[in-house]
Amino acid sequence: MSEPLEESAVTALALAVGRGDRSAADPLVRSTQRDVWRFLVYLVGYADAEDLTQETFVRALGSAHQFTGRHHARSWLLAIARHVAADHFRAAASRPRIVSDQDWQATAERSAAHHLPGPDDTVALNLAVRTLPAARRAAFVLTQVVGLGYAEAAALCGCPVGTIRSRVARARRDLVSVLAPAPRRRPALPR
Repeated sequence: MSEPLEESAVTALALAVGRGDRSAADPLVRSTQRDVWRFLVYLVGYADAEDLTQETFVRALGSAHQFTGRHHARSWLLAIARHVAADHFRAAASRPRIVSDQDWQATAERSAAHHLPGPDDTVALNLAVRTLPAARRAAFVLTQVVGLGYAEAAALCGCPVGTIRSRVARARRDLVSVLAPAPRRRPALPR
């Protein structure tokens, strides 16, 4: 993965791909795949993020001729990634699941995320973010992890900027309550 390009350069690459310039596809993917992958990790987890990142770029390159450049290409790609993740969840929900010991272990780890010690804070945060409702998680990840502005995140999610701001604020509040250490109780004093 290479360094991300300026938004205007990424958009120019996407427009070039849309016009049929195959040489622009590789730099477009290299400059944006890290952001797409990170976004998908927060939406679906590490296990599926790589495959869904590839699916995102397959869809993007196949529909690049429809990209008009009205919005930044990175936002366009993240919107495609969001749709890929939604399709993934729909497909998973329609399949019967076989429960294994690993599923139980993963569930137990997620539920115990707020008990993890200091060095595992990143893991705890990732697990806590996954517990957020989908709309709050998307708003939080887009603005706080991927680094989009509130207006770009609002355009991507199809809602007003104020809605994104409130979702991010609620997500922060939820994360603080999940990650805050439980208050210690003092032992009762003998009478």
